[in-house]
Amino acid sequence: QVQLVESGGGSVQAGGSLRLSCAASGRAFSSYAMGWFRQAPGKEREFVAAISRRAGVTYYVDSVKGRFTISRDNAKNTVYLQMNSLKPEDTAVYYCAANIRTSYYSSSDYENWGQGTQVTVSS
Repeated sequence: QVQLVESGGGSVQAGGSLRLSCAASGRAFSSYAMGWFRQAPGKEREFVAAISRRAGVTYYVDSVKGRFTISRDNAKNTVYLQMNSLKPEDTAVYYCAANIRTSYYSSSDYENWGQGTQVTVSS
């Protein structure tokens, strides 16, 4: 098990930037692939980005490619999501998740979740 705590959410205007952080504690952080998901009001939770255990490979949903960057620092047990050129449609609660498997896109593959952090983008 790993415990996850997100931070860095907030309110910004369209075109702005935010950096989300997810601090992990518990079992060896580097054993987990890490992902970011988001859920907007009235919508299902959707995959945003993921990163492999040693940060060699990253994955993104098409709508954030070129704007968002996922990274991790295994020495600090932390994964980040740098979000640039934010749009109102990025407004959602963002969740960090940990996955012991080598699969990335489906929320059902992730065993551990943070509590979420709100991101609000105004036009």
